Amino acid sequence: MSESKYLLVMGVGNELLTDDGAGVHAVRALAAEEWPEGVDFIEGGTCTQDIFYLFKGYTRLLVLDVVKSGREPGTLYSLSEADLVGREGQRLSLHDIDLLDSLKMAELAGGRPVMDVVGVEPEDFTSWSMQPTETIRKVMPKFLELARRRIREIMVERGDDPGQV
Repeated sequence: MSESKYLLVMGVGNELLTDDGAGVHAVRALAAEEWPEGVDFIEGGTCTQDIFYLFKGYTRLLVLDVVKSGREPGTLYSLSEADLVGREGQRLSLHDIDLLDSLKMAELAGGRPVMDVVGVEPEDFTSWSMQPTETIRKVMPKFLELARRRIREIMVERGDDPGQV
């Protein structure tokens, strides 16, 4: 594994379906910022089961997504892979089943990253609009800050200097 590949931050969702695109909007904003070597950003869209090949060479995967858990719209989540696997009867992330399958395929192909999810509870993910609801727009700065904090934590786990992340 090359040192230049460590963490893949992937925004998933359909930006045509109102709040479902929150992860895509977030990854675009984060990708425009300065990050240390080893942090890469990508839009994963909605075909999350077919993207296992993108994980090759990465140790960690941070997914930005909407999470439908029945809480108040705008609620923020920081979840581990174990949180998703531990609730087989209840999907947390709208795309988590495909992502878990994709991780299994990546493992069969020779390696897989450890996944974490930073999510936000959607208000509307069925209406056609390229703009998130007012609720999600208001919470987006906090969603981005939670993602930044998780990226920094993961990079410090790798051994990066906390002052440089």
